[in-house]
Amino acid sequence: MTEPSAKDVRRKEALDRRGALSPAERAEFSLQIAERVLPFVDQMGGGPVGGFWPIRTEIDPRPTLLKLDSLGLRGALPVVTPSGLIFRTWAANDVLSEGPFGLREPEATAPEVSPLALLVPLAAFDRRGHRIGYGAGYYDRAIARLSAIGPLLTIGIAFSVQEIDRVPEEPHDRSLNAIVTEKETILIPRY
Repeated sequence: MTEPSAKDVRRKEALDRRGALSPAERAEFSLQIAERVLPFVDQMGGGPVGGFWPIRTEIDPRPTLLKLDSLGLRGALPVVTPSGLIFRTWAANDVLSEGPFGLREPEATAPEVSPLALLVPLAAFDRRGHRIGYGAGYYDRAIARLSAIGPLLTIGIAFSVQEIDRVPEEPHDRSLNAIVTEKETILIPRY
């Protein structure tokens, strides 16, 4: 049996803390985070804004996406493909399909888009803008691809209990522009 990596250990610790939050806390914190994301509207380039469908005890980005939509910023959700994540437009009443990992995805008829801003899910984060995802690298590859097209605003959204002192880095990891929790907004300086 192989020894778990440093990332695996830190991921599990953060996910255990996240899992200890009650459903009511997760719902309330998701609403608070939606309010904290609004100051970024001017940096989102008119959209679209890529979000994600919540799974397990993950933060719910839908309140944020709905607030942004009310301000004229279209939403998009990821679709897992053999070559990585693509994003398709999404609105509150759209029919979604069952995707891998328990995800809900836009139908294949929804237009594919390249978001100018991403709300990024994570298992753990540090104050340098580094994140631990779920281990498949989907978002690191999507961030790299979308950044190659043009400027991309990346905002990690998570509960404050998911913070760790330092994310073990790997060469493929992509840092975020900001992290928003129910308690604070952490802006990541770019050098």
